[in-house]
Amino acid sequence: MNRSRFTILPKSIIWVLCSLAILTGQNGGLTPAMVVAMKGVTSVAPSPDGSAVAYTLFVPRATDEKPGPGRSELWLVSKSGGESVQLVASPLSVSGVAWRPDGKVITFRAKIEEQNEHNQIYSIDPSGSEPQLLSEHVTSIGSYSWSPNGRQIAFISTDPVTDAEKADQEAGKDWIIPDENLKHRRLWTMTARNGKIAQLSQEEMSIWSFVWAPNSRRIYFQATETPSVDDSYMFRKIYSISARGGKTAVLTETEGKLGGMAVSPDGKQLAYAGAVSLNDPLAQSLFIVSTRGGKPVNLTLGYEGSLGSLLWLDKSTLLMEAVEGTGTVLYSVDAGSGDRQLQYRGPLVFRQLRRADNGSLAAVAHSSAHPSELFTASAPNGDWARRTWQNPEIEAVRLARQETISWTGADDWNIQGILTWPLDYQPGQRYPLVLQVHGGPEGVSLDGWTTSSLYPVQVLAAAGYFVLQPNYRGSGGRGVAFSKGDHDDLGGKEFADILAGIDHLEAQGLIDPDRVGTGGWSYGGYMSAWAATRHSKLFKAAIVAAGLTNWISFTGTTDIPYEMSLVHWNQWWYEDPELHWRRSPVAYINEAQTPTLVVHGQVDTRVHPEQSLQLYQFLKLKGVPTKLILYPREPHGLRERAHQEHFIHWTVDWFDTFLRGAD
Repeated sequence: MNRSRFTILPKSIIWVLCSLAILTGQNGGLTPAMVVAMKGVTSVAPSPDGSAVAYTLFVPRATDEKPGPGRSELWLVSKSGGESVQLVASPLSVSGVAWRPDGKVITFRAKIEEQNEHNQIYSIDPSGSEPQLLSEHVTSIGSYSWSPNGRQIAFISTDPVTDAEKADQEAGKDWIIPDENLKHRRLWTMTARNGKIAQLSQEEMSIWSFVWAPNSRRIYFQATETPSVDDSYMFRKIYSISARGGKTAVLTETEGKLGGMAVSPDGKQLAYAGAVSLNDPLAQSLFIVSTRGGKPVNLTLGYEGSLGSLLWLDKSTLLMEAVEGTGTVLYSVDAGSGDRQLQYRGPLVFRQLRRADNGSLAAVAHSSAHPSELFTASAPNGDWARRTWQNPEIEAVRLARQETISWTGADDWNIQGILTWPLDYQPGQRYPLVLQVHGGPEGVSLDGWTTSSLYPVQVLAAAGYFVLQPNYRGSGGRGVAFSKGDHDDLGGKEFADILAGIDHLEAQGLIDPDRVGTGGWSYGGYMSAWAATRHSKLFKAAIVAAGLTNWISFTGTTDIPYEMSLVHWNQWWYEDPELHWRRSPVAYINEAQTPTLVVHGQVDTRVHPEQSLQLYQFLKLKGVPTKLILYPREPHGLRERAHQEHFIHWTVDWFDTFLRGAD
């Protein structure tokens, strides 16, 4: 059944919105300060009986706090409605929220410095109490899960630094030799009754995720030979092990990326998200295999969408959340035949889906009207009810019109994107256009809440710009063939898809083709660097954030050389160095004339800052207007509030300067 409705429950608090609008100027649209102050639900955990939902709430640091990332608070709300109750507040930050199987206790991960220097597992009574320490492990605990019978907790933890290594570090013998003395991620179990901890697998491997069998006797996990990020992306295998420990065994042969897993209620089948080949950009297909092993079956062969999350409804039926185009959908899937029945298609964009023992569902979801909130439903095809309102000030803000559009790209492919209109659009007037290009390239722009500190879409719309977020070939959400459509051709037809989108808006009389700018992070930064150099005559301004600028040096400095080369390029740079150089933005510095703002985090290991230093230095030598901003302590993105707000202001100012001029 196709459902597109969702319910907004009555609120228990009346917000004084008019005064907020006056104080913050929200009637003019979203501001940078509002964007970086936004809260959002990040994870949900329904109680076993479905009567309540625990959730984590992201809260930015206050402006008067020392620099650092935001925090996650723990809250609880009844499924029947009413106000949420705060269980753990900032400055403590929690993660990994779960319920003990009997529903009497909520557990979470946190680091309480006066108790332990590492993240440990804590418990708290749903009625409110002081957190109680459950684990006392020698290193930080990563992901964990209760056994279905409630007797054990399995968790992942990285090998500790030895006493000898600590002594060497203190003596200055702290040199780093890559690929030596690997610190693996091990799988452990802890007995709930007495806290006794035991390591399950003794083999030299790193474990990244796991699930329990329903009878609590076995664990299925994904592991790699090394703890490298690249291996975790590309070379995981699925193993099986007794919950008492012992030898591991590969459950089934897989190739390429792996995603989430779930065991059927009868324990006979394992469903998982996986790639169809080593060069599949995403773990976007739904596979099923016997828990005794054997050959897996792809239940979504030829599906023109990308699997997101999965869970079992009963022993023969799966619930599949997937991205289709610019939205998310829910399907029930027959585990035998693969037949799909649409359960939900609508305005909500799901980010996380969880199911209680009674069949009710809880989800993190957002829409064009609000950032991520908590929603619940009694069934996948039922009414989805909103349970939280984290940013009431948004209701007083005028948000710009937003819609999914499509156009014809290279080779007559249908290309989609999100178009956001200028807030005060006047019919018949042509406006400057700003591209906001997603990364990946296997990412996807969704028709939900599009504004963030890295992509300030509504802020740009309030400043008088059309904003286009193109889902060029190579993006997720359109199936395997579409996501492989840029193989051996990065910067080629995928960029032609983007240019065709600009032409489409010009033909409609909406934009001024002489006032087009572009911005994006990571691969979106590459697209913008490519625009500012190879296609410089078409772009009047660019913002390159953590962008790739030299494919050859990038491969030598990134932490994902296998993933980027084998999945996206489908080849190594040394197999065709001429092509890789031709598709490097710095190769076209002689053609560059586009004013370019270059932005990078100083501790980025995904795209090394040298990529931005090259582009900035070369543009400066050529006399092209440019500016370089390096953000201390920041990885592949921005986590600190002051940095985020600074970037948004620079984004708007840069485009205003070079796209609007004297306007």
